[in-house]
Amino acid sequence: MTDVKELLLSRIRDVPDYPKPGVMFKDITPLLADPTAFSALTGALADLCVEQGATKIVGLEARGFILAAPVAVRAGVGFIPVRKAGKLPGATLAQSYELEYGSAEIEVHAEDLSTGDRVLVIDDVLATGGTAEASLQLIRRAGAEVAGLAVLMELGFLGGRARLEPALQGAPLEALLTV
Repeated sequence: MTDVKELLLSRIRDVPDYPKPGVMFKDITPLLADPTAFSALTGALADLCVEQGATKIVGLEARGFILAAPVAVRAGVGFIPVRKAGKLPGATLAQSYELEYGSAEIEVHAEDLSTGDRVLVIDDVLATGGTAEASLQLIRRAGAEVAGLAVLMELGFLGGRARLEPALQGAPLEALLTV
């Protein structure tokens, strides 16, 4: 796994002062553009999916979709998008959550998750944990079980892991990289 971590880190570009001064943005587009690195990433996440016994994968809008869909195919499980409110047609379940300056809401199709499903949530970055926490609540409200949460990169200094511990209820949180 050390070789995989080194490969992934080598393909993540630091962009200073984006989107505002003082922020060091972690750009994963070079990783996605490299088929060897992208394959290593999806393979590592698919391994986590199998280890956790997941039957479905939830990808969080928007970059989580890019990672979760190929992982679901590789692991042989279904992919479920969790979207911003108003983006899905038909009956949905919604979960609101607090942001630094306001609130937001995410949704999933009501029929996509049910009792008996074990769901692994995948996203690109764990920052403060608000969206991930809302997704865990949404999955449980749908009657499914949370198998875990997996991210490419955790921004450890933002404290998202500590925020998520109660919401995970013992399910694992796996970050391939922590910066």
